Amino acid sequence: MSTEYKNRLPITAWSLSDRPREKYIAQGSQALSNTELIAILLRNGTKDQSAVDIAKRLLASTNNNINRLADLSVSELMKIKGIGQVKAITLHAAFEIGRRRRAEVVEVKKKINCSEDVLELMQTKIAELSHEEFWTIFVNNNSTFLDMKKIGEGGWTATIVDVRMIISRAIEKHATGIIICHNHPSGRLTPSDADICLTDQIQQATSLMNIQLIDHLIIHKDNYYSFYAEGLL
Repeated sequence: MSTEYKNRLPITAWSLSDRPREKYIAQGSQALSNTELIAILLRNGTKDQSAVDIAKRLLASTNNNINRLADLSVSELMKIKGIGQVKAITLHAAFEIGRRRRAEVVEVKKKINCSEDVLELMQTKIAELSHEEFWTIFVNNNSTFLDMKKIGEGGWTATIVDVRMIISRAIEKHATGIIICHNHPSGRLTPSDADICLTDQIQQATSLMNIQLIDHLIIHKDNYYSFYAEGLL
């Protein structure tokens, strides 16, 4: 069946081998394109468009970039023709489950050996937030992950951090090292004077307790700035 002719028909009129759900069952998820997988989540189309048509339009809106699609809010998804609130929430929930699954997989690794490990751990938590959050990761002598905790939360450009909370948690978890990180919603990764000052304060406080400040990462999406890599620690 030609693609042009097939697109004029509802999915229920397609051959079984072409229908996304039936194809999924018969051949497995790897056999499906991104468009077909999204069509399964959408479940159905509209009077004028099949679920596959809507999925194509949805992907086209982000130049076929799945990561950019996952960044869209429910209201932004609903701007696409054929996407109502139910479909938008379904898509948004699917992407959120993916983020949480990734976070769980990372935490199970239990080792923080480099800045990329920190980025992987924190991406799902703070990389795409519209406000600043400050987190601390606690490790032992073998760089084994012990715990992580949000220490502060703020607005667009600043976060209030109580250094005593970091020290208290580190002692409680018997941590010998910590990694601090926060996000810059603006996308600008260069540390501010306040960032540098806070890092110095935390380093002075942790050194008194024989706890090493291993690194401070500023994160935005899949990019980061490392104080250690830049020679500031």
